[in-house]
Amino acid sequence: MRGENLLNETVLLARIAGGDECAFREVFDYYQRYVFTFAQKITRSGSDAEEIVQDIFLKVWFNRNQLPAIENFGAYLNRLVRNHAFNLLRHEAIVSKVKTEMGLNSSDNDLGTQQALDYKETRELLDDVVSRLPEQQRRVYTLCHHEGLKYDEVAAQLNISPDTVHYHMKLALATIREHFKRHALVYPGLFMIFLN
Repeated sequence: MRGENLLNETVLLARIAGGDECAFREVFDYYQRYVFTFAQKITRSGSDAEEIVQDIFLKVWFNRNQLPAIENFGAYLNRLVRNHAFNLLRHEAIVSKVKTEMGLNSSDNDLGTQQALDYKETRELLDDVVSRLPEQQRRVYTLCHHEGLKYDEVAAQLNISPDTVHYHMKLALATIREHFKRHALVYPGLFMIFLN
């Protein structure tokens, strides 16, 4: 992320872990331009990069209790930005694919509006089934699919084996597929896109 560390960075991170907003502002001011630049390099979008800056530093704040254990904060930010940016690009690709598959670029505005609503309802259906997964399955699914972590990274974070991560993902995806199949008549065509 940056060659040189922020002066007294370890102390600042410890203060942030204790809820010190001034220390957080100092770290934010120091790193936010580099987070933006790196995010923009990946996404090639200034607006996406701005969104990523906000999301990354919100994540840092909400997970501040983990900061004292981080040995290289710049590398930590680098990984967060890369994962978040790729997740954002993957989400945009899915949305684009759905629009293409469902003909949302059609000149028929009424049809486009209905299909957009179908997409929104399908997304809500997915969020609903994920929220009702058993806790460990939900955590594994969220870390893999939303955070973009690899199985070994999830295993390290949850203090379980990669095989256990794979097992929970397998169960979670099976539950999600079954849930979508039960609603396939309501949401034709879309559920397979979400499961790819």
